[in-house]
Amino acid sequence: MTGSASLAAARRHDPYAALRVRPFRWFIGSVLTMTVATQIQTVVVGWQIYAVTRDPLSLGLVGLAEALPFVGIALFAGHVADRMSRRRVVLLALTALLGCSAALLGFTLYPPVLAGGRVWPIYAVVFVSGVARSFLQPARQAFGAELVPRELYPNAVAWRSSTWQLASVVGPAAGGLLYGFSGAPTAYAVDAMLMALSLGALVPARSARIVPPSAGGSMLESLATAIRFLRSRRVILAALTLDLFSVLFGGATALLPVFASDILRVGPEGLGVLRAAPSAGAVLMALVLAHRPPFRRAGRALLVNVALFGLAMIGFGLSRSFPLSTALLALSGAVDMVSVVIRSTLLQVLTPEPLLGRVSSVNQIFVGSSNEIGAFESGVAARLMGTVPSVVFGGAVTLVVVALTAWRVPELRRLREIR
Repeated sequence: MTGSASLAAARRHDPYAALRVRPFRWFIGSVLTMTVATQIQTVVVGWQIYAVTRDPLSLGLVGLAEALPFVGIALFAGHVADRMSRRRVVLLALTALLGCSAALLGFTLYPPVLAGGRVWPIYAVVFVSGVARSFLQPARQAFGAELVPRELYPNAVAWRSSTWQLASVVGPAAGGLLYGFSGAPTAYAVDAMLMALSLGALVPARSARIVPPSAGGSMLESLATAIRFLRSRRVILAALTLDLFSVLFGGATALLPVFASDILRVGPEGLGVLRAAPSAGAVLMALVLAHRPPFRRAGRALLVNVALFGLAMIGFGLSRSFPLSTALLALSGAVDMVSVVIRSTLLQVLTPEPLLGRVSSVNQIFVGSSNEIGAFESGVAARLMGTVPSVVFGGAVTLVVVALTAWRVPELRRLREIR
């Protein structure tokens, strides 16, 4: 083994290797504060809307309002991320999200805007934030890859994911507590302040190397290149599809206000705990993953953990105990983190850097469909079947999806260490 190869191997097994890169630390700080802000906002928006409407479908409409722009312009956003400065795109998107936070604060400070049970102004802000996030996601994922050497991608993915999940623990809990004890104005003010800090943290995060923009050509030609690449990588496509359908049907996040209010009866403070529980489990798992070498049988690990996610959702739907429900949500977050790290590492390791923005935008469509449209699906299913049956049914569908994926894509089942 050559000296450079030995150095690369040592850095791969250093659990803190990516954090030793100063621009990446600034990047992580931006991810942390932005995610805490977003999670606070999500808890407060969900509780406000359900308190007014008492309709689980209204919670699904929040997801739909964000998903339509988030998914609808994702391919164009990926094209932009590969043709412009990714750092500049991220800064502009964060500026727009800061404006959305300020708007929600303004609505709360000026009650006539939401008088008479009107919630459409909140939906409008959520829609605009979906547009901003659509540009943010592919540009930020690609920009994060520019900040560290390629051999550190798995370690960087683990730390970025654990940071996001840590923020997702703090954010919902803070949102529930701030709303429950201080009211919506204070919660939205903290949201806006943290979003401003996220924007400021990204200013000094600059890449040491410059990734040249993709070659010229029309947007359709540019996107066709990315889609052809994904079609030639069945393992990546299968992993994305597995995430799409498992979270689309198996997730219960959008219905947590119903569980907190009507089933478990724990109020907004309990809602914050429930929303934080999956991320608490995910943080613990992410720290474990950051301190261990890559999976030797990554494909099997992915399939097993998605199946465990489905089982955890079935248990959560049937539970009437707040501690048990919290524990099952934490388990769902822990096993989901395994699949997140495997999928993200697949994308960054197997995708050429000039294509990373566009390929990330396709991933964004899958993620947006599973999360935001999944929230809408949860609301519709809860209206038609009832809240508990819809969650149990979704968990069962997840198990079916895992079995079909393992059968139809054997190369994913046989996937070993990702290098």
